[in-house]
Amino acid sequence: MSENTQALQPMVIWGAGAIGGVIGAAFIRAGQPVIFVDNVAEHVAAINQRGLKITGPMGDFRLEAQAFLPEQLVGEFDCILLAVKSHHTEAAMADIAPHLAEQGCVVSLQNGLNEHRIAEVVGVERTVGAFLNFGADFLEPGVIHHGGRGAVVIGELDGITRPRTEYLFSLLQTLDSAAVLTDNIWGFLWAKMIYGALLFATALTNDSIADVFATPQCRPVLTRLSLEIGELAAAQNIKLQAFDGFDPQAFLPDACPEQTQKSFDDMVAHNRRSAKSHSGIWRDLAVRKRPTEVDAQIACAIPIGARFNLPMALTTQLVALIHQVERGELPQSQETLALLDI
Repeated sequence: MSENTQALQPMVIWGAGAIGGVIGAAFIRAGQPVIFVDNVAEHVAAINQRGLKITGPMGDFRLEAQAFLPEQLVGEFDCILLAVKSHHTEAAMADIAPHLAEQGCVVSLQNGLNEHRIAEVVGVERTVGAFLNFGADFLEPGVIHHGGRGAVVIGELDGITRPRTEYLFSLLQTLDSAAVLTDNIWGFLWAKMIYGALLFATALTNDSIADVFATPQCRPVLTRLSLEIGELAAAQNIKLQAFDGFDPQAFLPDACPEQTQKSFDDMVAHNRRSAKSHSGIWRDLAVRKRPTEVDAQIACAIPIGARFNLPMALTTQLVALIHQVERGELPQSQETLALLDI
């Protein structure tokens, strides 16, 4: 995949929701043809009829775009960017595989460690990792809210930069000039798992991300939760990467309390600057009333922990509490967050 040839071919954004919509829109504005694929018929129809609208503090604009339901897509493509929820990865890959060119690649724009699951279908050599932490929400069919800047990172699973990743990186720089091309994508993905666990914990309440992080009574259990996953990353010799005020080194077994408190303070400051006050997890629970990504994004750490004789007790409890909220058995409240304890 070279820049000269790839720019003439459309890329497929599989999942035209918050993340896929923002990235696809940025690529189109940069001159890269994009085809959106989404399983929400109303969203597909709105994009085809009125274009895709991006709104929010990062700018308001509408652009023309093509969109298809999965069963409507025809052809093979060199690059398919996967932006569906983590728990929909397996089903999406079954649909994607026939459309991926022999030398093509799938780029995961998702939370969690889905690169492993993608590679099981199309092979490691045709899988590219990415890490995204900008704020975005699906508002209504054809409309995506881009709420604030956040980390934008891309890298090959084996750490070797290739023309395809260089070209994708150049496109991501049009979304955010601070985008990163890394040789350690796993360091970012595991750091995001720690941060993701914190976000799931904040979603047990109706408070904003920043308010939960800023509450002194919440920090001890959030710290212990983070240390569980940090210890698991350390057991695998993964070099964690910092992003957006989050210092993963502050949540390793040898971190000092002052370092941990500073990371919380920095995360509060970062989230106060964003127009997206609550996580997509909170939105799934409180607004869209649908299951979260907790099993695919966080629970996957539990069996890995078992291989290293790490019990992951708080992580297990967090997963159970999220499921209770999903089923309507517990409210989103500080009292529910207080149940996260051992």
